[in-house]
Amino acid sequence: MPVNHGTFRLLPDSASTLAPRVDALTGFLLLASGFVTLLVLVLIVTFAIRFRRRAEDEVPPATRSHVWLEIAWSVIPLFIFVGMFYWGAVLYADMRRPAGPGALEINVIGKQWMWKIQHPGGQREIDELHVPLGRTVKLVMTSQDVIHDFSIPAFRIKQDVLPGSYVTQWFTATQVGEFHLFCAEYCGTMHSGMVGRVVVMKPGDYEAWLAGITPDEPPAVSGERLFVSLGCAQCHGQVAPTLAGVYGKPVTLSDGSTVIADEEYLRESIENPPARIVAGFEPRMPSFRGQLTPEQVGQLVAYIKSLGAAAPATRPVTGHPAERVPNQPPAKGSTNYDRDIGTYHNP
Repeated sequence: MPVNHGTFRLLPDSASTLAPRVDALTGFLLLASGFVTLLVLVLIVTFAIRFRRRAEDEVPPATRSHVWLEIAWSVIPLFIFVGMFYWGAVLYADMRRPAGPGALEINVIGKQWMWKIQHPGGQREIDELHVPLGRTVKLVMTSQDVIHDFSIPAFRIKQDVLPGSYVTQWFTATQVGEFHLFCAEYCGTMHSGMVGRVVVMKPGDYEAWLAGITPDEPPAVSGERLFVSLGCAQCHGQVAPTLAGVYGKPVTLSDGSTVIADEEYLRESIENPPARIVAGFEPRMPSFRGQLTPEQVGQLVAYIKSLGAAAPATRPVTGHPAERVPNQPPAKGSTNYDRDIGTYHNP
């Protein structure tokens, strides 16, 4: 398989949609750098010979001003360097552009010294990542302890993973096989052992592999249980903002600014609620920093992302969150939990 090579290779396999573009830019940078290096070397040797120290009675060759030459060696490199910058900026923007709605979302947690991976259906892996061929994969990553770096050379992706924050990375595999997975940031004494493999499978084989793995509870289901057990459902949608359909939407804050409710915003709202208060609400939510593991925070985020938009009531409901003014306490006797809107309501 591609992970094993019997001969020396200058570059790893090119196994993602981004890999050829990264290789093209890298090749151009190497060629441009090599050409400039060779040109400078030739000019140094030429000038050293032509303008060497001479006898006192030997007249050096006459020189004259070369204005156009001086302009050329300033303007041409300028255009080349600006072109390389633009090329790299466009490629970087495409690498960071969010994937479409059909992307396969996989949670990744870095820990000394392993990669803990969980699929949407609850299937777990350690130091292995199985993905389908030709489907965009979105990795939602964080660290449990120190800075790690999730690197798949064959896909040309490399992303720092920090504790206390979420980062995302996208890729689409184009070649079936096994590929190296590394931690590319020194993370402790066993850093060199924090390696694994990525297995790219045909879509049918990937589905068969998923079916053959006994899944744990899906993250969204675990997050729903946490949401109820922590008492979140008693406030959100009543004295706190509703969470139904909030993911990926703009949220207006108390200072008048607007933020997109992505994974990082949800994580920060769980661990440090006063950081960004939603307009019209009081900062009543307690901080869960240090009380929840990164995996539990990820489960809560997965649950919030799974909530659809709140459907309008088909009959009058006393104290329904949609009818309640922000900061007004919930009606007494609210005991039924409605998963679709993430709150309790009266029957």
